[in-house]
Amino acid sequence: MTRLIQLICKGFEVVIALFLAAMVVLVFGNVVLRYGFDSSIDMSDEVSRWLFIWVTFLGAVVALQRHEHLGVDMVVDRLPDLGKKICLVLGHVVMLAVTWFLFEGSWAQVQLNTDVSAPSTELPMAIMYVPGAIFAAMAGLILLTNLWRVLTGQLSTADLVMVQASEEATQLEEILGAAQAPQHGAPRSGSST
Repeated sequence: MTRLIQLICKGFEVVIALFLAAMVVLVFGNVVLRYGFDSSIDMSDEVSRWLFIWVTFLGAVVALQRHEHLGVDMVVDRLPDLGKKICLVLGHVVMLAVTWFLFEGSWAQVQLNTDVSAPSTELPMAIMYVPGAIFAAMAGLILLTNLWRVLTGQLSTADLVMVQASEEATQLEEILGAAQAPQHGAPRSGSST
């Protein structure tokens, strides 16, 4: 199952890159047309907004799969392994409930807006709500897989904290870790020369 999730997330990364490129072309092209040629692409703003929504939700799936969402691990990191497991299981159960609610709400919006047309493209407005349902389904699958790995003991102690501190905190830890590591060729304290 983990391999399938990784493959789907790789596909999402390609889709995200294509959608970002399309957004740049649409927005930049529209700016050039407006200021250079006193013209515009009518559907540019609408399509760019939809692409941004898709990029956001697909990117959230990829970040969840990689455990790259920001979190605070100040308390959990200090707990013993059993405490970390309990917190991880409780956190996953709560997140599964939230993703279920998100899926229900998104799917209801998809069904309600299938017959509603967008103003400029005249495409169904349901397109705007599909990414929420996709995110919820994929997030649920990822969370269930992680929960299974916790309950069956497949996670190492280092993997029990599944959040990432801010980039600054991570960089600070790396710097402090490098400063505390013994230098190659330097005498270690307590060694005789």
